[in-house]
Amino acid sequence: MTSPAPRTATVRRATSESSVEVSVNLDGSGLGEVSTGVRFYDHMLLSLAKHALIDLTVKATGDVDVDAHHTVEDVAIVLGQAVREALGDKTGISRFGDAIVPLDEALAQCVVDVAGRPYVVCTGEPEGQAYVVIGGSYVGSLTQHVVESFGLNAGLAIHLRLLAGRDPHHIVEAQFKALARAMRAAIARDPRVHGVPSAKGAL
Repeated sequence: MTSPAPRTATVRRATSESSVEVSVNLDGSGLGEVSTGVRFYDHMLLSLAKHALIDLTVKATGDVDVDAHHTVEDVAIVLGQAVREALGDKTGISRFGDAIVPLDEALAQCVVDVAGRPYVVCTGEPEGQAYVVIGGSYVGSLTQHVVESFGLNAGLAIHLRLLAGRDPHHIVEAQFKALARAMRAAIARDPRVHGVPSAKGAL
């Protein structure tokens, strides 16, 4: 019996605002090596890798002296492109994933469909979360932007809901971990799935 093809990809993107290289292994063990110049974002991406069981390497430089926005967004774009490439034809995957993750007082739910039809909905953040600065440079509004940029470039439908939360750090971390666990379930290979999990025969 032959082993399934490795689900890996490396994608690079360079603009006048940033230079990004991302490598993923969707069948990894959660190993991560991340450097973006935005330390809180590094923390979140490492958490994403750990809980999605994706091996992830991110090397990014950008104009973080101007604003973290460009680098954060560009890393999310390239990460999405890498995941999409690594998924290949999506043969044998579970396709759907759902997770509810707590972090102290914060509670987040994420549902993912590896549908090939990108759509992202983020709801539930408390008023003011978008304007909070975490770790000196990560603005709360970036979380929704990361999820949107990642989902649209990976070809995922993502519904991310914050169910409870007060501390801005806890809120973002619960959101990233919920996304990670939902991703882990959705991209997992299921031995009972033959071909692509769609009645249409394509995703």
